[in-house]
Amino acid sequence: MLVLSRQRDETIMIGDDIEITVVDIRGDKVRLGITAPTTVPVHRKEVYEAIQRENREAAKIRMEDLANLPAGAKPPAVPMRPGRSAGHMPLTRPQGAPINGTASAPGAIKPAPGPGNAGPAASPGPAA
Repeated sequence: MLVLSRQRDETIMIGDDIEITVVDIRGDKVRLGITAPTTVPVHRKEVYEAIQRENREAAKIRMEDLANLPAGAKPPAVPMRPGRSAGHMPLTRPQGAPINGTASAPGAIKPAPGPGNAGPAASPGPAA
């Protein structure tokens, strides 16, 4: 374990992307500010351990267990990865659809109309 001494408002860098700053020191409590990419989960250790425990329990559920639920019962909630909402679903495209989102191929995804998706025809002309 690397042990470093820092005073208030001093920072430690982990790699190129993670900064840990001593925000405040009060008695035996130290408040840390952590700046990290959104792809790096940051948790207190006890929260991390609880997530791991829940994930292990959720992995034990078998399809046969779900088939034996009474009519109308809902299956147990599967813990989401931290930082995700239950409504989060990754975007996918149909097999063979072009990556750029044009409608040239059958089943291609068309971008929703809105700012930034209007295309060159809707771009404003030069300012008068």
